[in-house]
Amino acid sequence: MINKVFYDLVRSAPKGRWSGIQRTYGPEEVQRLRSGLQIEYTLALQKRSRKKLKKDDMYLGWQIAADGNSAGSMYPDQSLYPSNSGPEMARRINKTLERASQIEHSEGGTKHDWFVPIVADAEAGFGGPLNCFEIMKAYIEAGVAGVHFEDQLASEKKCGHMGGKVLIPSSAHLRNLNAARLAADICGVPTVIVSRTDAESATLLTSDFDERDQEFIDIPAGRTPEGFFRLKKGSGLKHCIKRSIGAAPFTDLLWWETSTPNLEHAKEFAEAVELGAMGYKFQFITLAGFHSLNFGMFELARNYKDRGMAAYSEVQQEEFEAEKHGYTAVRHQREVGTGYFDMVAMAVTGKEIELIEFMITNDA
Repeated sequence: MINKVFYDLVRSAPKGRWSGIQRTYGPEEVQRLRSGLQIEYTLALQKRSRKKLKKDDMYLGWQIAADGNSAGSMYPDQSLYPSNSGPEMARRINKTLERASQIEHSEGGTKHDWFVPIVADAEAGFGGPLNCFEIMKAYIEAGVAGVHFEDQLASEKKCGHMGGKVLIPSSAHLRNLNAARLAADICGVPTVIVSRTDAESATLLTSDFDERDQEFIDIPAGRTPEGFFRLKKGSGLKHCIKRSIGAAPFTDLLWWETSTPNLEHAKEFAEAVELGAMGYKFQFITLAGFHSLNFGMFELARNYKDRGMAAYSEVQQEEFEAEKHGYTAVRHQREVGTGYFDMVAMAVTGKEIELIEFMITNDA
């Protein structure tokens, strides 16, 4: 019954969108926390009402830390960068897609759907539930389709393949997910929420108060000097399964971070959480931009050192060859909007001429 009311609060949500979804708050809280003017988040609503992700969705993640953060610095994947970096990058990407759409439309009509959905990385939320609430709102304002939250301790956050990860209690992670859902409901958008667990390779836990986590704590091993509880070795997969089942009612998709590509473990996980057909619908390629950009420039510099301008000419020839497949950046000035702004200038100039002629006629 409560979910039925949420269809009125989030009018863009299609039938069945809230099937199986639980909230720890009611519609009254959502109404009370909204502003007097309900803002429309057009980009966040563009094709965002679906509950599933697709292979052409864009993932915005680790490279923010590496070289795309608002501090203008380079960081490892440890939440060291300013928390507004992700939303700002999402805004930049949507601005770029908007420019591409404007250029194409001005040249004879839009032929492509440029505004592809963006799935964004909120890391461990950069704090507690209130931080998750705020970063979710910031991502919605930037126009993303989905946001994922990890169950690591934000201040000790590590990349999925790094050691020394510290988990927060299961209940704390659920509070973060609820905070993100509340933010989306207040904004009136059905943003996809992804729950990620790093329990497979985590070795530490902040607290033992949550009964759901207690079976995985290694009591004889004692606690670390920081007071963290040590987790039992070899219990990571079962811990992932239990945390994912617990998070399922409060999220739209489940992500368990693995340290190795083990298909047997993947099958066991999928069967345990009753996903069926392995249950894996979305593959994240989080490093493609970083590696392709760096390797491409490395190869150009290496070849330029040996063969000079011929090396750059070869790159251009590859660009020309790629045009038949839809590549357009070979014309770099057109790519950034020179033709579009020429049209803007002509339109402005034309209006100015008409105004001058009008003024001259009336002065006479």
